[in-house]
Amino acid sequence: MAGSGGFGSDLVWLSVLVQRRYAQICADHGLTPVQATVLCAIKDHPWCMGELAQELGMAKNALSGLVDRMERRGLVRRGALQRDRRAVVLSPTPLGKQIVDALYADVVEHVPDIAGALPADERDRLADSVARITASAHLTAPAPRAKA
Repeated sequence: MAGSGGFGSDLVWLSVLVQRRYAQICADHGLTPVQATVLCAIKDHPWCMGELAQELGMAKNALSGLVDRMERRGLVRRGALQRDRRAVVLSPTPLGKQIVDALYADVVEHVPDIAGALPADERDRLADSVARITASAHLTAPAPRAKA
């Protein structure tokens, strides 16, 4: 079916390949893809739970349940903002940071293998195009939102 439905169909099948590769890398690190995505989002700075739920397109209660499970595993911790004690801030624990750093390195190294059949110049053009698409959709790492 891949390749028979035009560009839109090809993009969907590409997303399936990327999701499959990402899921395998996550499993190799003992994470589900959504757990890994949360850890990647908070990897370099804490996030307010409400803003993180919105950024990830999740309901707040769904994120809260996910964070409960991640807390029990020692991957994340909740805190409060100094300026607003009602706001809950999420950050990785040292274990969570260690796991997400290793996962992130594997993602950076192994997800691009999907384009391995392309010549180097085509891979470079694809990388540039993907970077422009994600930047225009604001899917790049955001500026820090919260100070714990």
